[in-house]
Amino acid sequence: MAFELTETHRHSIPSDANGPATRSRTRAYAALSPTTAMQPYAIERRAVGPTDVEIEILFCGVCHSDLHQVRDEWHGTMPTQYPCVPGHEIVGRVVAVGNQVTRFREGDYAGVGCLVGSCGVCEPCRGGLENYCEQIPTFTYNSLDTGGAVTYGGYSESIVVDEKFTLRISDRLDLAATAPLLCAGITTYSPLRHWNVGKGQKVGVVGLGGLGHMAVKFAHALGARVVLFTTSASKRQDGLRLGADDVVVSRNADAMAKHVNSFHFILDTVSAPHDVNAYLALLRLNGTMTMVGAPEAPLPTAVINLLFKRRSFAGSIIGGLRETQEMLDFCAEHGITADIERIGIQQIETAFERLLRSDVKYRFVIDMASLRAS
Repeated sequence: MAFELTETHRHSIPSDANGPATRSRTRAYAALSPTTAMQPYAIERRAVGPTDVEIEILFCGVCHSDLHQVRDEWHGTMPTQYPCVPGHEIVGRVVAVGNQVTRFREGDYAGVGCLVGSCGVCEPCRGGLENYCEQIPTFTYNSLDTGGAVTYGGYSESIVVDEKFTLRISDRLDLAATAPLLCAGITTYSPLRHWNVGKGQKVGVVGLGGLGHMAVKFAHALGARVVLFTTSASKRQDGLRLGADDVVVSRNADAMAKHVNSFHFILDTVSAPHDVNAYLALLRLNGTMTMVGAPEAPLPTAVINLLFKRRSFAGSIIGGLRETQEMLDFCAEHGITADIERIGIQQIETAFERLLRSDVKYRFVIDMASLRAS
C-alpha cells in the first residue's frame, strides 16, 4: 500500500516556534478508525529544534495500551484521535541533535517512553515525577503537544523529542529486548523502588505477563524473596526461571493460606477482574499491595482486610524521567531485559489478536527495519 499524506493530517502538524523550517516526511503504521486494520501511513515530524533529539527508530515494543487506543476502547477517559500511530517503547539511534543539546550526539543509542512533555513547573514535575504532572503530561501518542497537535508514536521510522524526555540506552543490552523497559519495565520498577523493596523482604507478584515477568526479574535483582501468584500451574517453570523463589497457583486455597500475614509488599499486575482481597489478606503488619494493572471495572475491597494489620492498598503508573533512566542503568548493570518475540510491522494485527489471548512470552517487539523495507 502506498504512503499517503492527507490534507487532514497536514492540518495536525504544529508550526515551528522559530518559523518555517524543514520537516521530515516519515513512514509509519496507523489506525484510521476503530474498526480498520493498521496500515502504512505517512506522517511528518517537526524540524529538530535547539533542545531536540531526532531518533531513527530501530525497535518499538507493543503494549496492550496500543491495542486499547487504536480500537478506541478508552473513549470515556482518553478518546482516540485518528489517524493514530501507537508505540511508546522506543529504542533507536540518534541521527540529529539541536545546538543546545548536551547529553546526546549523533550515533548514540537512545530511547523514548510514554512521555514526551510535561508542564515542568508543578510540584511533581519539579520533583522529577513528570508522570504525575498536574497539568497532564504529553504522552508519546494520542496526546496534544504544546502546539495543540496530536502526537504520533513509535510505529514509525523516526521521532523528534526534547532532550529532557530522551533516555540513554546502553550498548551492553540487546536493543530489541530493551524496548519494553520503556513501559513494562518502568511500570514495575517504579513501585518496587518507591516502597523500598530489597533484601530481607518477602515480595509477591500477581500475574505473569508483560508486566509480571519484569516485576519478577526486578524484585529478584533487588534481593527480595519473590513469590509469583498465577492462575495457571503451567507457568510454574517459567516463573522459577525468571527469578521467583516460589510459584503459587492462586486458585488453590490451601496454597494461598500458607502465606497469610507474611508479605512486606505485593505488586498486582493483572488487568482482568479478580479478587484483590485474597492478596490483601497475605500482607503482614504495615504491608502494602500496589496495583499497576488497570481492570476496567471497580474491584470490591473488604476494608476489614486493611484495618487490623494497618495494610495499605495503593496504585502506581510508569515513572518520571530520572527514575526511568535509573531503571535503564540498573538493567545495564544487572543484564536485565524483557523476554520478547520479534515481529515485522506487517504482523501487527496478528500480534494484537494474540495479545487478546495472552499468547506471547512476554512482549512483542517490532523490528522497524521491516517498515523501511516495505
